[in-house]
Amino acid sequence: MCGIIGYVGNKSALPVLQRALKRLEYRGYDSAGVAILQDGRFKVVKQPGKVEKLNALLDSMPIDGNLGLGHTRWATHGEVNEINAHPHWDCKQEIMVVHNGIIENYKLLRKELEDKGHKFLSQTDTEIIAHLIEEYYTHTLEEAVIKVLSKIKGTYAFVVVSQQEPEKLVGARLLSPLILGLGKDGYYLASDPTALLDETRLVVYLDDGDVVVVKKDGFQILDFKGQPKRKASSEIQWDFSTPDKAGYPHFMLKEIYEQPEVVKRNITKYIRAEEISLSIDENILREVKHLWIVACGTAYHAGLISEYLIERWAKIPVTVDTSSEFRYRDAVLEENTVFICISQSGETADT
Repeated sequence: MCGIIGYVGNKSALPVLQRALKRLEYRGYDSAGVAILQDGRFKVVKQPGKVEKLNALLDSMPIDGNLGLGHTRWATHGEVNEINAHPHWDCKQEIMVVHNGIIENYKLLRKELEDKGHKFLSQTDTEIIAHLIEEYYTHTLEEAVIKVLSKIKGTYAFVVVSQQEPEKLVGARLLSPLILGLGKDGYYLASDPTALLDETRLVVYLDDGDVVVVKKDGFQILDFKGQPKRKASSEIQWDFSTPDKAGYPHFMLKEIYEQPEVVKRNITKYIRAEEISLSIDENILREVKHLWIVACGTAYHAGLISEYLIERWAKIPVTVDTSSEFRYRDAVLEENTVFICISQSGETADT
């Protein structure tokens, strides 16, 4: 899961991005980067490794501006290195983009753009977004973005900025989360509400098919056809402390040792009068002939454990499959088959 943060407002953007990237660490990442608009040009700093390392480097650099993007990358296309880290840019380095998701037809689009003279630097699918915007950018940034959305296929949440419109963020989402933060000193776009908690608790949760245009003095939400939409704001009521290792040398080791408590908490929610109640009609359960569990990554591992337990206790045959493979199969399904589809994040390719 990649992490996204964008800011435009009256404050210095860099500290905002640094705080947000620190909060986004829990999502997992292999590299991080920022782009700040300073004196009419973008200053880009990105590198593989920890956010802490990036922030230390940024603290030593004279960077200041009121508009910027930040990103934590979890590699899907291309190796882990500086050039593949986000933000990515167009041929003139005037357009910057950060992205979470997968552009499935990026190879075809890249070839089309290369045939038109575009030069690519990275191995990523994200870079084609910046070049496509450059190709269609004749009037406003949001108009170019809407044209790009008709070309790309896949899942995405991305935020783009341009030197030509130095006080504007444009974001779009389809099957990946994007949240608009409303602050006293500016506006924010993030992939995760936790990234905003140091700045504001007033947010707008964008829907699939939304395009948002954000300026210092306000915002507008559009659909993919450019028609305005109205959405209500809401307040984040919960607290989320910055993840720490709680004395363990690694987050992974911490999570391994947390498993018994996590299982206990989850089961406790469903215990009624010393019995586990799933709020599912028993008559439906009796009709189940086969159970499929479809998931990816750690969710797939949870499915494998469930296979053992369900077959032992419920005596129902269980098949566990990887979701990225299942979508291409012609699975033979019998009547009264039930599917349990698990996603660890709700936003990655398995979803």
